[in-house]
Amino acid sequence: MNTPEPVHASAARMYDYYLGGTHNFTVDRQRAEEVIALLPITPTIMRANRQFLRRAVRFCAEQGVDQFLDLGAGIPTEGPVHEVVGEVTPDYRVLYVDSEEAAAVYGRQILGSDPRCAFLHADICDIDAVLDSPEANKVLDLSRPVAVLLFSVLQFVPDAADPWGVVAAYRDRLADGSYLALSHATAEGLAAQSGDVTAVYSKTDNPIRYRSDDAVRAMFEGFNLVEPGMTRIPEWRMPGKESDERYVGKVFGLAGVGVKDGTASGAMRGARGRVRR
Repeated sequence: MNTPEPVHASAARMYDYYLGGTHNFTVDRQRAEEVIALLPITPTIMRANRQFLRRAVRFCAEQGVDQFLDLGAGIPTEGPVHEVVGEVTPDYRVLYVDSEEAAAVYGRQILGSDPRCAFLHADICDIDAVLDSPEANKVLDLSRPVAVLLFSVLQFVPDAADPWGVVAAYRDRLADGSYLALSHATAEGLAAQSGDVTAVYSKTDNPIRYRSDDAVRAMFEGFNLVEPGMTRIPEWRMPGKESDERYVGKVFGLAGVGVKDGTASGAMRGARGRVRR
């Protein structure tokens, strides 16, 4: 990489390293190796999350959705959204969004001049800055269904920024028939390591927050979860059982896909202020 070395690691570049990518710096590799030393299965966890991305994106595309908003996208390598949906339809539109400048720079290089895609450098918590941006206006038609993708990103949004409210604000601007695909780190089964991993990420630009199952489920308020509901990340519509042995007894956080169809229960309304851990 020809740009100056950053002072702090970033979650996006560490994720790229976990996946075997090359768009990362020395400080990212050092912090990632600290996490791997504490939790050696971390690269497998990240690959499982990437496999969930592929399955969830393909599912949404097979439901007829051809517009995708990838929030906290990181660097779009290792089977990016536009390649996955392109296997289903050539008439796709994808807007990638990330607050990490390096992710935006390399993302734009990777996408090139493809008019079906754009990469926006923005804070995903600033909903209007994202959805009213020139990039969004060019790529997305909000009067039609959009699949909003939040793959292992909300664990880097602090409670003070209200990630539940962030999801709700995006939901309220989506057309019926839109989807939310989400994964999130949880601490269940990680009691011995979660504090140490949190300490490593606290030294990066993106401190991590593990949340409870109930707190993650509350993020789907206003969406109807599709089958099989909210599951451990590798279990969501895993094809066959050929990979099961790699995941048995492991902790991978939670994943789910929900659809906005105007019939979702409001029973969880207000839960954002109560369910936080």
